[in-house]
Amino acid sequence: MRVPVPPPDMNRARVNDKIRVSSVRLINAEGEQLGVVSIDDARRAAQEAELDLVEVAPNARPPVCRIMDYGKFLFEQQKKERAQKKRQASTDVKEIRLRPGTGKGDMEIKARHAREFIADGHKVGIQLQFRGRERAHPEIAIEVIDAFAKMLEDVAKMEQAPRQEGRRMNAVLAPIKKA
Repeated sequence: MRVPVPPPDMNRARVNDKIRVSSVRLINAEGEQLGVVSIDDARRAAQEAELDLVEVAPNARPPVCRIMDYGKFLFEQQKKERAQKKRQASTDVKEIRLRPGTGKGDMEIKARHAREFIADGHKVGIQLQFRGRERAHPEIAIEVIDAFAKMLEDVAKMEQAPRQEGRRMNAVLAPIKKA
């Protein structure tokens, strides 16, 4: 019998000769429990059925083994993992950079870009950068960020309030969930 070799980095079940215990609780290919049998009898039953002996519960006492097609089992497992990855929602944080002196027209253009990012389901990080003496007036920066967030209040909400980190002030806008 040819058993597909799983990738070495994955923690897979032990199969056929890799099972190193004296007795196992055996389940046949139809799912019926055959009771506790010696490992030799279990291997023999798997060979007669032209299938593999797979350890499905290694921590049980005695370990539980099942007679099944291991290649098909691996394929089904990989299929489930791919479907699970597909369902996972990945949200990126797209960044918009502003300055305390950013004009109204430029803010509207940046708000339009941010609106597109939010429509695609991304979060928008607002990064306001200070230069020189601008750092002495963080209230101006907060006003700019609030004005920007106000432009997008119909599609996004403030997820992270503005907070200063050195020469930058950061805030995060997240899309509003529609019911």
